[in-house]
Amino acid sequence: MASSSAAAATFSLSLTTFTSQTKTSILSYKTNEIKHPLSSSVLGTKLCVNKATRTMSLTSCRVTCSAASSSSSSVLPSALLFDCDGVLVDTEKDGHRISFNDTFTEKELGVTWDVDLYGELLKIGGGKERMTAYFNKTGWPEKAPKSEAERKEFIASLHKRKTELFMALIEKKLLPLRPGVAKLIDQALEKGVKVAVCSTSNEKAVSAIVSFLLGPERADKIKIFAGDVVPCKKPDPAIYILAANTLDVDPSSCVVVEDSAIGLAAAKAAGMKCIVTKSGYTAEEDFVNADAVFDCIGDPPEERFDLSFCGSLLQKQYVS
Repeated sequence: MASSSAAAATFSLSLTTFTSQTKTSILSYKTNEIKHPLSSSVLGTKLCVNKATRTMSLTSCRVTCSAASSSSSSVLPSALLFDCDGVLVDTEKDGHRISFNDTFTEKELGVTWDVDLYGELLKIGGGKERMTAYFNKTGWPEKAPKSEAERKEFIASLHKRKTELFMALIEKKLLPLRPGVAKLIDQALEKGVKVAVCSTSNEKAVSAIVSFLLGPERADKIKIFAGDVVPCKKPDPAIYILAANTLDVDPSSCVVVEDSAIGLAAAKAAGMKCIVTKSGYTAEEDFVNADAVFDCIGDPPEERFDLSFCGSLLQKQYVS
């Protein structure tokens, strides 16, 4: 098997890594790129965006972007859908990655995913899919079985142990919620807007984050769609389509909060509005087709946007 250092130097992912279904999702999403300039006024600043135009950053504004400056102040989303990792909690570098590495160490696989390598692996949705792609690229550990069916079970067992280690981190509350998450969820629940978390991560891990970090009272009101509940992971839109169908809402009335390009692609392919809150691993990704981009949701006095701003996106587009 190739060494971890060699893997870190040579491992590179492209669209060819994804399944044909996933590539179709990306291509169908790309066909919806904006072809004509749109303009609107946010906080007195005129913004104009098209395929080739990026606008001034809204992340530098230390005030709330809300629908108060818009004629659509009464419009609210039917549902507010959150990704989990990187959106609710910045879990990837110091949560999932550490748990993967601890699992590899326990099983004596001789594998370590450093920060940069894990950033490349995040281009693949799903932990089991991530490990499979890595081993297919670099070589399978000597302890791994030889048949495809047995390797699938091997990956599942590794992922189960990784999830247990990750949940222990969450239960100890070592990874805090990102700024503004609880506030925005509370605003939605108070207004009767349906709230769900849609993630490619293991359902138990997502449930633990929602329960331990948001609290049981909020958790009881939040629907979770996660793990293998759909056959295709993001950027395929399946999980967002499932959420809309289950919640009995029109996809066009939903607003998604994501942190990655593959999550954005999934949301847009599902016909939903999408706000991106950049995370540590995704800050440099291309979000030009997002409806809005911020560094975080933010708590007062540095709140970036609120529920009414989410509603205003159902009629207009704001991009930073």
